[in-house]
Amino acid sequence: MKSMIVEAKVPEKKDAEGKIVQVAVGPYQITVQTGDTAEEMIQMFGEKAVKSNADANWVVTLQGNMRAGMKKGETAEQLQTRLGGAKMGVAAKGTAVDPVQAYLAMFANATPEKQKEMLAELKNKAAK
Repeated sequence: MKSMIVEAKVPEKKDAEGKIVQVAVGPYQITVQTGDTAEEMIQMFGEKAVKSNADANWVVTLQGNMRAGMKKGETAEQLQTRLGGAKMGVAAKGTAVDPVQAYLAMFANATPEKQKEMLAELKNKAAK
């Protein structure tokens, strides 16, 4: 068993006019007991809790990877290809993004209104 220090803070948040709507709090620290190994953690907290926590963290990691890909214009199929074989605890390999393909993917997935905006933006930039 080992001690683990966890630190957290609430950052200051301002509204659109610059008025503080949340004052900064902390950072505060707490100390908790945890296992030195996965086996010890299972003994301390139970297999179900350790598995549930690992899965929850894995989901957050994958969602972050998916959001980054989506911002680059990756399609659902491209995300599946890139992340479908991902392994927990192993960093996903970065991908080079073709900006033209990214824009085309964004266009294909956009609403008709957004597509009109995108076309107008392209026409405007082409005219310059």
